Amino acid sequence: MKPTEVRPIDQYFQTFNQTHQNKTNRIIQCICLPLLLFSIIGLAWAIPFPHLGFLGTYNGYINWASILIAVLIYYYLKLSPMLSYVMLLILFAFSYGIIELQQWEGTGGPALAFTSVTLLIIAVAGLIIGQRKEKLQHVLVLNWKLLLIGPLWLIHLLLKKANIKY
Repeated sequence: MKPTEVRPIDQYFQTFNQTHQNKTNRIIQCICLPLLLFSIIGLAWAIPFPHLGFLGTYNGYINWASILIAVLIYYYLKLSPMLSYVMLLILFAFSYGIIELQQWEGTGGPALAFTSVTLLIIAVAGLIIGQRKEKLQHVLVLNWKLLLIGPLWLIHLLLKKANIKY
């Protein structure tokens, strides 16, 4: 890449910054984007995974969420290694939270799928409310690529405040 070329991740962040200038919307994004990601991983976790004999004793460690996490981290790694490492740590924390919800379900709590769908609805509603606060009328909720980049954008903002290059 030539020194004058802008990395794709920087282009995404520039687009995100241009479409998220309202302070209230930025606060909503800071809450709803992680909530959206958590709920999607929770839904993937709740989908039954087939028993694969060749995995042996490791069969319980693989599920649809682990495959989703692997794909996300690979995509993020291609965009920015540093951001992908931080995101991996965050996804580990999300996984721990989902395991706790799953254990709560086992002791009589709500089903993981129900909790995840509820959080998903709250997150999407929050994102839509935030979008209405912006002067530009667009439907970012339907732009999946920017939704994938959203959590990285939040991490990028935190790293930028700490003067850490990404």
